Amino acid sequence: MRAIIQRVSNAQVRINAIEERSISRGLVLLVGIDPADTEEDIDYIVKKTVQMRLFSDEEDKMNHSLLTIEGELLCVSQFTLFAQTKKGNRPSFIGAAKPEIAIPLYNKLIEKFEIALPNKIKTGTFGADMQINLTNDGPVTIILDSKQKQ
Repeated sequence: MRAIIQRVSNAQVRINAIEERSISRGLVLLVGIDPADTEEDIDYIVKKTVQMRLFSDEEDKMNHSLLTIEGELLCVSQFTLFAQTKKGNRPSFIGAAKPEIAIPLYNKLIEKFEIALPNKIKTGTFGADMQINLTNDGPVTIILDSKQKQ
């Protein structure tokens, strides 16, 4: 499982040019699912996302997590995180999980985020056309990969 985490002062996702979901201070998580992902990968991404100290304290040091600031999370599925670009100019996405595998894993990820951060989660819609607007605070952007834990 791969994730891009961005610290934001606000963010919105517009789904199919109709519905909009938004958060204030918190994190935007773009998540791609690998066909070999398991619940262990989900647990890693959830734990890291909610506990990583990305928010500044009184001395402007990143010492606070999403949990400690009681921030919000906008989680959006993004299969393009598994783009393969080695050959040619058009990316290949064969490394991303197919919907029949990815959707249940994505839903399980959201369930676990809801447990960790009750009433603080907003999501995109899997497979929908979405536009994301955000104000990256910092900027702070972190890449996580559950298969490359370091």
